[in-house]
Amino acid sequence: MKKLLRYKADYLFMLPYLIIFFTFQVLPVLISIIFSFTNFNVFEAPDFVGLGNYFKMFLNDDLFMTALANTLVLTVITGPVGYVLSFGVAWMVNEFGPRLRAFLTLLFYIPSLTGGMAAIWMIFFNGDQYGILNGILMSLNAIFEPIQWLTDTQYMMGVAIVIAIWMSLGTSFLAFVAGFRTVDEKMYEAAAIDGMRNRFQELWYITLPAMRPQLLFGAVMSITSAFGVSAMITQVFGFPSTGYRLYTLVHMLEDYGGLRFEMGYASAIATILFILMVVLNRAVQNLIAKVGQ
Repeated sequence: MKKLLRYKADYLFMLPYLIIFFTFQVLPVLISIIFSFTNFNVFEAPDFVGLGNYFKMFLNDDLFMTALANTLVLTVITGPVGYVLSFGVAWMVNEFGPRLRAFLTLLFYIPSLTGGMAAIWMIFFNGDQYGILNGILMSLNAIFEPIQWLTDTQYMMGVAIVIAIWMSLGTSFLAFVAGFRTVDEKMYEAAAIDGMRNRFQELWYITLPAMRPQLLFGAVMSITSAFGVSAMITQVFGFPSTGYRLYTLVHMLEDYGGLRFEMGYASAIATILFILMVVLNRAVQNLIAKVGQ
């Protein structure tokens, strides 16, 4: 209580943001968790069903298990790969001079800013002979008939992963580029005097520990973007995708909440998605805390 009174001016300045954050972030999550235990269709009063929605998801809904599996595959692959790729590219860009570094940073960051990238990918993976990839492969005699990259279930997951990894060079990449600039160059000089032998030792024992805040932020953003690839999937592959091959938990949430108005079931799906994100973020935090130790 003494600390609260001592810093009351600081808390008063924070109060407007805290009110907005609680109203539009925390409160909706709490309400969604409450609704997940009900049968609610928006037009009628919620009907309490306990764990009925969760039993239905895991025991009676094959589509949920498909969405869960697709979500985990996309997240486990695109999240870490995109994270490592963002860091590697940022490390490479940091080696150049200021002007070239600024140009390359903009060049790699542009895809995450451009809303029309989905149209470009659709042209690249077009299923006829005029598609860029099909045209290249057919000119090399690698294939003799066009491949339906966006509708053939054999290829759709691989294409989605490639696109998601490319689009992962966004906020995490910028955070890493900024993080490299905060590392004190004198630390490298001192390490060289103490006998540090190569760049990888510098990276592990100096750069990564000094960049822990940026690494953590980048990890959170990578996980969040990996869970949010549904928008890209909808734009490129349609909704629903062929054979529900790329049907994710976010798609299922939009389906039941936005189209069927089964808000209780949709809230249960949102709760499971929220728990998955919290668990993965916590695991990543524990992993990054051990970097450089």
